[in-house]
This record gives sequence, structure tokens and C-alpha cells, in this order.
Amino acid sequence: MDDLAAKKCIPCNAKDLQPMTEETAHSLISRVEGWKLRNEGGVLKLNQSWKVKSFTKGLELFQLVAEVAEAEGHHPDLHLVGWNNVTIEIWTHAVGGLTENDFILAAKINGLPLHGLLRRKDILRH
Repeated sequence: MDDLAAKKCIPCNAKDLQPMTEETAHSLISRVEGWKLRNEGGVLKLNQSWKVKSFTKGLELFQLVAEVAEAEGHHPDLHLVGWNNVTIEIWTHAVGGLTENDFILAAKINGLPLHGLLRRKDILRH
């Protein structure tokens, strides 16, 4: 099985890029620990939430994610609610659903050094 984190996202303007089936998404979800599949109005998305130590730690988490997203040319939806609730949603807007790019980005986010940013009980969960 190939390592998703070692792959590179392909440009979303590729003519043959299509959203994956729900069955394919379910077969890949186990490869990105902590992420959940969500069906939002018929659009499949990846979703993960964390509790961070502080508001500024949430912004630091976003900066780490932004650096990976820029390098991959694939950008998630980032949400900071309240002072410490972070949620990231990943889906390929250009095709209206999930592609392998989304799982690649999720795997790369999983590889980020987040432990210093998360509340203790969230560290144990991840």
C-alpha cells in the first residue's frame, strides 16, 4: 500500500479529475487516522476537529496547515470557533467532492508537529 503522505497533489484543473465514489472514500478513510467522512448535501468531505491550548495556538496550527496546503496547491477550509475549537474540512471544490488529493493533504496534516498546540486530552486522542 502506498504512503499517501509521500504523494503529491495533482492540479485540480486536470480534465480527467472526477470525485471519487463513496465506496472508494470508505476504503481510504482508515489511511488517515482521526479524519471522518461527512456527506454534506450530497458532497463528501473529510473533517477533523481539535481543541487547542489557546486562540493563538489555533492560529499557529492554521499556519502549519497553510504551509502544507500552499506547497501542495490544495487548500482546506479552516474554522476556529470560540477560542480553542479548530475544525478542518477538506474536499476538492473544483469537482464537488473528494479526490485522492484530499486524502494526501489529510495524511500530510497528520504528519505535522501539532502536539505542542493541542490540549492534553486531544493529544491522547490523536
